[in-house]
Order: sequence, then structure tokens, then C-alpha cells
Amino acid sequence: MKTYIKDQIKKSYEAKQDIYANEALLDNIVSVAKLCVKLYQCDKKTILAGNGGSAADAQHIAAELVGRYGFDRPSIPSLALTTDTSNLTAIGNDYGYDFVFSRQLEGMGQKGDIFIGISTSGNSVNVINAFESAKKKGITTIALVGRDGGKMAKIADYALVVPSDSTPRIQESHILIGHILCDIIEKEIFGDGVEN
Repeated sequence: MKTYIKDQIKKSYEAKQDIYANEALLDNIVSVAKLCVKLYQCDKKTILAGNGGSAADAQHIAAELVGRYGFDRPSIPSLALTTDTSNLTAIGNDYGYDFVFSRQLEGMGQKGDIFIGISTSGNSVNVINAFESAKKKGITTIALVGRDGGKMAKIADYALVVPSDSTPRIQESHILIGHILCDIIEKEIFGDGVEN
């Protein structure tokens, strides 16, 4: 069993090594981090959504920004569309599950905000619908996806595609990227910045 555990750790490490060596993905992470910093300096917010484990990641990242990531500082506005069960169930019942995020984004998103859609496959219909709503409102879209990026990578303004076909490895990498973004945003706005 210990060998199996070590193998799982090795696979997680290898997935992160693939990100480390992927210059295009690293450049996209830099671009998204800079965009988020600029957005917050203009009093805008990030909005996140996903399904299942990706819903948990959306909530996790939003909580790091609203609460704190590495040090005490003022709260940063961020919202996960996965947390309000009344909205989710009302919209799901009245309009269908494919619209649980797009309908919320129509009401709470504002021009200049950023919407981060999270999906391991990149093909979650309810997140794709949210991207379409975001574009209509002038909200920048970021796809945090895996595999080949799916439909989300094709329609997003920015695509952060984890180069893996394994759902667990993609999810582990998504939270790593989310933490990196939170760290950079926090340090750039309230700290001494980060080295290039």
C-alpha cells in the first residue's frame, strides 16, 4: 500500500512538473495574474463557478481572496456562484441546471469583472453558458481547465489548460494555480510585489 501511495504522490508531482515546463501556460498565468491585479485596482471583482470538485475549488479560491491567503490585509472582492443553494435550486427548477451560473452572472456581474470558469473537461454546459452571459456584459472570461481545454478554452478570453487527462491531477493542479494567483494578487496589491 505504501508503494501505491508513493505512486499517487509521484503522479501528482509529475503533473505539476508538466506545468513547470510549459512556458505558454506559465505566460498565461502571468497574464491572468496581472489582469486580476489591474481589475482589483479598478474596484472590480472576480466571480468563479464550477461543478463538483471544481465547485469546491471555486469556493476555495474565492475564500482565499475575501478572507486572506498569506497575510492580514483588506478583503478582496470575490464571489463563488456555487454557494447559494436557494439560487441554485430556484434557477435549476425554473430554468434548468444548464443556466444556474449564467442567470446569477446576469444579475451580479458587472462590466470589467472577471469570470473564472473551472472544469476538468472544459465542456461543462452551465459554465459555457456563463461565459456567453459574461461576454454580453463585458466581463472577461478565464477558463481553468484540463485535457485539451474543451469548448471552454476555445471561447474564453484566457485559457489555463492543465496538460493532463487525469481528473484528480487536473484538480490538484487547479488549486495550485488558484493559490499562485491568490498569492500574486495579495502581494502585488498589499505587499511588496513579487519578483519577475
